[in-house]
Amino acid sequence: MLEEVERWLSARSWSVSDRPIQQLLSAKHATGQSVSVVLPALDEEATVGDIVTVIRRDLMGRVPLVDEIVVVDSGSSDRTSAVAAAAGARVVHRDAILPRVPAVPGKGEVLWRSLLVTGGDIVCFVDADLREFSADFVTGIVGPLLTDPGVHLVKAMYDRPLTMSDGCASGLPAAGQGGRVTELMARPLLNMHWPQLAGFVQPLGGEYAARRSLLERLPFPVGYGVELGMLVDSLHLVGLDALAQVDVGVRRHRHQDGRALGRMSAAIYRTAQLRLARGHLVRPSLVQFERGADGFEPRTYSVDTEERPPMTEIAEYAARRVA
Repeated sequence: MLEEVERWLSARSWSVSDRPIQQLLSAKHATGQSVSVVLPALDEEATVGDIVTVIRRDLMGRVPLVDEIVVVDSGSSDRTSAVAAAAGARVVHRDAILPRVPAVPGKGEVLWRSLLVTGGDIVCFVDADLREFSADFVTGIVGPLLTDPGVHLVKAMYDRPLTMSDGCASGLPAAGQGGRVTELMARPLLNMHWPQLAGFVQPLGGEYAARRSLLERLPFPVGYGVELGMLVDSLHLVGLDALAQVDVGVRRHRHQDGRALGRMSAAIYRTAQLRLARGHLVRPSLVQFERGADGFEPRTYSVDTEERPPMTEIAEYAARRVA
């Protein structure tokens, strides 16, 4: 791991417990910053209502941390919009935002358009398929932005258990086995081409917050590549020290099947490919993370770069064929 990344992990990786809610409220009052929470949603009637309910109850009712909750429905065929509205969110349909620009399918499209219908100085994105949702997901990633003016974007980090319905044969949650596209596609790409970002535990996670002043300057890939693109572009725009991550515990959600993961991987690869034209450093090592006694601990592994030549170029093989 680069020394710069090691220093970053010590200085810019926190736990949700590092910033009590009263500290956040004091910082919000002192700075006058407003907070918007955005939930991009497509057919999430089973979970979106509970998420909105928790945020309204814990972060708007009990304490005035969040100023608005907006659910952007990208074309649900179920009762997502009705459930979200009943729980207290303002619901906006993707196609009603900036109608002169025809909308295309994709998560990034929804996040991009959400900037037009929110007003917060800090914008917090939360996926709408989370189960057992905790307000810690919001306070954790909003906290550094309220308390540290040098931080511009914060990603949540967490364990992602994989259950039997998601492909775990034992039927029990398998700690650390979620995030398959992260481990098989995004992490190798980041480690080899943007090694400064190797310290992010969940680079593709859908829970992150950023200053509007940063988001409005970023291009948004329209599909699943939005998280990787945003991370890479933010690095180039504001630098590594302006990025951070916060441990919020465990994330439980609906996992995708293998074909969907393939589509996600293709979009992420294409997003990376478009950005590689900027120039990059190829570093043949991979940093992965395991939870230890003191939180997430990095482990660095070498990536095989050597290739064997075709066997027809090996003299012994050629000799055997002659014999």
